Amino acid sequence: MDSVREVVSTIRQSLRSEEQDYTQMSVPRAVVLLAIPMILELSLESVFALVDMFFVGKLGRNAIATVGLTESVMTLVYSISFGLSSAATAIVARRIGERNHESAAHAGAQSLIIGSTVAVGLSIAGIIFGGDILLLMGATSDVVRDGAIFTRIMFGGSAAIVFLFLINGIFRGAGDPAMAMKSLWIASGVNILLCPVLIHFFGLKGAAMATVAGRSSGVLFQSYHLFRGSGLLKFHAFHFRYDAGLVRSIMRISWPAASQFIISSGSWIVLVRLVAETGGTTASAGCQIALRNFIFFILPAWGLSNAAATLVGQNLGAKQIQRAKESVMLIAKYNTIFMGCVMLLFLLFSRPIVSFFTQDESVVNHGALALRIFGSGFIFYGIEMVMVQAMNGAGDTRTPTLVNFFGFWMFQIPVAYLLAIGLHLNATGAMVAVPVAETAIALAMWYYFNKGNWKETKI
Repeated sequence: MDSVREVVSTIRQSLRSEEQDYTQMSVPRAVVLLAIPMILELSLESVFALVDMFFVGKLGRNAIATVGLTESVMTLVYSISFGLSSAATAIVARRIGERNHESAAHAGAQSLIIGSTVAVGLSIAGIIFGGDILLLMGATSDVVRDGAIFTRIMFGGSAAIVFLFLINGIFRGAGDPAMAMKSLWIASGVNILLCPVLIHFFGLKGAAMATVAGRSSGVLFQSYHLFRGSGLLKFHAFHFRYDAGLVRSIMRISWPAASQFIISSGSWIVLVRLVAETGGTTASAGCQIALRNFIFFILPAWGLSNAAATLVGQNLGAKQIQRAKESVMLIAKYNTIFMGCVMLLFLLFSRPIVSFFTQDESVVNHGALALRIFGSGFIFYGIEMVMVQAMNGAGDTRTPTLVNFFGFWMFQIPVAYLLAIGLHLNATGAMVAVPVAETAIALAMWYYFNKGNWKETKI
């Protein structure tokens, strides 16, 4: 009974926004306190990804293809947001580890200045070129006709994505994952509530409206707690005085981190286009349903991996290098166990999972096959995420970027074309390249993390 009460007490403590010294408590306890809200932060987002696909799936294969193709290109927006978020987490965590809260707040404010400039440019470009984006991705004329407005609305709301990522990165770096969790829960909750209602009244356009409204509500919640609420960091006007040196430092860390995601998401875009070209709209729709289920489980695992970034950053700031490495290894162990269970789920129950989203038999066949192929490499995805986030948290964003470049562009894409076109495996060949490349990348990241150069990174 005492052990049950202790577990409940730990969970409650992890969900409260209160200052913790993660550099002094036991490593397992620090991991648990950070991991619980970080996993929950992205879990509801992953639920929304499936809810959204469930309702969009009722609109037909053109709608499914539109959402999938748009989201594939939207990963470029996520990439830039991820880069800024990684830089904010690394610098804020390092300053917190050094016990310098004012410098942490100043670094966070400077990252918001950069984020504001980026967000405006992305939103304007997306609104203007929404239809062209779908054409670029190989969409048919019917898909472009029905889906261009969806793409414009989604890209027009890019600012909400940038700030949602960036501010949550600040919260996580400060050791306040509960606040990051609450903001994303609000965003996802509003999405889930509005999605069926707005789709009913506005069709596919309503799905985009619900998503932008949800993310914007999350940003409003974040902003309140940054400036007036109960967050661990408090931002004031003087923190936003332009600091050229600090802005350069943030950009130096963020552009390789963004490049990591751009490289990997760019590779996904090529593969998605290759699937559409070699398998048609049916294969594309099946692949998109598989990807949504893939994301459903990847996001919680990514949340657990985020704990590595915070613990590495804060422990390096506190000059506790061995403790930083010990934290990463423990998180990698937890992630491997979780992803191994997901792998078995996808291999054994792929068809029932895909059938939940569509009754189109040909789409189900393609989706079930894609889910089994993607699922075969899940253990290695889990290892890769932890190693990447650990090095990002140390401020060494360059090494994962180089590994991603060679792993995705010099290996995955050539293998995909060889299998799909050279060996005439079509869409199946393109998808097989995914677990093959991810396994190689995971092994490379494991090697470079254990090599230890990240320990010497200065930020």
